Amino acid sequence: MKEIITQLNPAFDNRNRLGIMSVLVVNDWVEYVTLKEIMDLTDGNLASHLKALEGHAFITVRKEFVGRKPRTTYAATDAGKAAFKTHLDALEILLSKSREDED
Repeated sequence: MKEIITQLNPAFDNRNRLGIMSVLVVNDWVEYVTLKEIMDLTDGNLASHLKALEGHAFITVRKEFVGRKPRTTYAATDAGKAAFKTHLDALEILLSKSREDED
């Protein structure tokens, strides 16, 4: 059991970071505004979670101008996708073990 627990990544302990990564791993690029709406977070809260994930190199940011308007988009990196998959795999094992214990 201990080896399973060690596969859980503390970067994804927060439900907001877990949600952000869930959105980013299934989409190529997601706009900041879209993430804000999906996650129902304030600008400051979303920015702090994005910064934390970016600090781990789990996401990448792209800033560009469309016409005269700035657009910021985010994507999961390969390292982020791999770390997230490892985290989810460990969660699935823990869930299956807890269900086995119920039987």
